[in-house]
Amino acid sequence: MRSLVIGIAGGSGSGKSTLARQVAAAMRPASVVLLDMDGYYRNLTHLTDEERRHVNWDHPDAFDLELLARQLGELASGRRIDKPVYDFVRHARTSDTVSLTPAAVTIIEGILLFVDAHIRDLCAVKVFVDADADIRLIRRIRRDRRERGRPVEEILDQYEQTVRPMHLEFVEPSKRYADLIVPHATDNVLAVEMIVAKVRECLGAAGESP
Repeated sequence: MRSLVIGIAGGSGSGKSTLARQVAAAMRPASVVLLDMDGYYRNLTHLTDEERRHVNWDHPDAFDLELLARQLGELASGRRIDKPVYDFVRHARTSDTVSLTPAAVTIIEGILLFVDAHIRDLCAVKVFVDADADIRLIRRIRRDRRERGRPVEEILDQYEQTVRPMHLEFVEPSKRYADLIVPHATDNVLAVEMIVAKVRECLGAAGESP
């Protein structure tokens, strides 16, 4: 069994994860597996905690794109993978992995998903989630305070120093590779319906059950 890969990219806080979950829920009863690019940050445990805090996590070099492309290709080919797990509080990859079983549809989301040509080529459907910068920043502040225990000043410093410049240099230009650009993804029912319709069309063309 081959898996149809849907790639969902966009800036930090744009609503990528929400859209991915909405599409996955709407695809039932077709089997779906969700994959996040965040798990593939490079393993920099050889650095001190202080050194890891100063890494530019929004640059493509911060990701193990080779491992991501290989494991995404394995899922697309119908093979099980052990996905790495990243700890955002410690800024380090953990020793744990998550076993993912291949499904009819693989949905992968990440800020820099379309920057790498190999990963782009694995995505049969490419979606870019567009959101205003102020909305993305507000969501990022709320998430980092709630889930990662970071102070507001630290969040704003990181946004100013790396998040915003890397978004302008890498994330925003990758929009041109998208098949569909989705605004206000968190409540865009029509976008979800369009993506699901396209996926079912692709599955039907491939002879898979939609």
